Amino acid sequence: MAGRTGHRRAVGALIGLAGGTFLYTAAEALPIGLLLPMAGDLAVPPSRVGMLVTAYGAVVMLASVPLTALVRRVPRRRLLSALLAGFVVSTAVTVLATSFALVLAARMATALTHALFWAVVVPAAAELFRPGLRGRVVAVVFAGGNAALALGVPAGTWLGERAGWRASFLAVAGFGAIVLVVVAALLPSTRPEEGHAARGATPDARRFGLLVAAAVLATAGAIAAYTYVALFVTEISGFAASSVGAILLARGVASVLGILAVGAVVDRNPWLALIGTVALQTVALLGLSAFGHHAVPAVGLIALAGLAFAAFTAALGGLVLQVAPGRSDLAAAAVSAAVNVGITGGAFVGSLALTDHGVRSTVLIGALLSVVALTAALGERLIRPVAAAPPAGAPVRPDRAECLPGTRRTPAQAG
Repeated sequence: MAGRTGHRRAVGALIGLAGGTFLYTAAEALPIGLLLPMAGDLAVPPSRVGMLVTAYGAVVMLASVPLTALVRRVPRRRLLSALLAGFVVSTAVTVLATSFALVLAARMATALTHALFWAVVVPAAAELFRPGLRGRVVAVVFAGGNAALALGVPAGTWLGERAGWRASFLAVAGFGAIVLVVVAALLPSTRPEEGHAARGATPDARRFGLLVAAAVLATAGAIAAYTYVALFVTEISGFAASSVGAILLARGVASVLGILAVGAVVDRNPWLALIGTVALQTVALLGLSAFGHHAVPAVGLIALAGLAFAAFTAALGGLVLQVAPGRSDLAAAAVSAAVNVGITGGAFVGSLALTDHGVRSTVLIGALLSVVALTAALGERLIRPVAAAPPAGAPVRPDRAECLPGTRRTPAQAG
């Protein structure tokens, strides 16, 4: 009975952590959908409201590693509860703010809690279950963020258009209070240095470097194409503007399915999952660049690209727990910062391509960046340590026999 109760608590805590990733993703992206209502109410140009997203990402990018190092000794439950409480308060301040400056300050406070939350949530979730389930656990956590993009942001935009943008942020703050109660009640109070997920299972600084490079490049490729997808489907694929929401919903649903499906693969072979998802994204974007003028293939390829990128993020989370060269929370913070570099860089490169060569070029740029990311991921195969065979005729040392193909230790050697 105690074991069953413990399992239920672990599942409840995992759902709470996935709820946290839903919250932070929704809060980061909401100003995109509420750009015009916020600009009108705060009496500022829409471009200044766009700064709420850009500045938010910059804070996450710069603060993730330093803040994680600063609180590295704080127990997980206490830290995550404090971060979620900070999220609720800062989001409530956003609701009550009467000036753009105060909204911006509140958003920066939310971004600081975001930077820490994403660094800690992966190892905290992994600790709830046995090591063999890490990939599936990480997939559930990341599914919360993808569900926010697929359902939360559209729902928040719909609410904001009808009841005002403040109602959307108030709803997010209310849901945040529920998530805070769940996490504070159910998450075990373990110290960061304890447990199987505190450090990388097979630490490797070289592999970790490739992981960071792949994170930047694959994210930049995905964002370069996705940022202007509404323009692509109307100008290239021939859809009406009213169809964009349904197309993005299809992409969002595919993203959630992809991230849940990849979990078992991450548990068996995380590098294969990473390589496979980047390759799938490359194929989808190349296909979209070539066949995007056909309506049905365009929708399918947009959905496939979303599925691939979502699954890629889950593979990233699983690999952090494997190859982190030191503490897994610091490694997760570095990867989170890398992803935000990719988001910022991808949007910027896409804007340059759009201005100079049109919207089709944004998809092609995304595909090319994905090819480079795939090259970085495949680089792991080149640095894998391989046992060298002895020269012909040389005696084989008993302690090395098990490393060579076709050899077996005798009972005497095993003893």
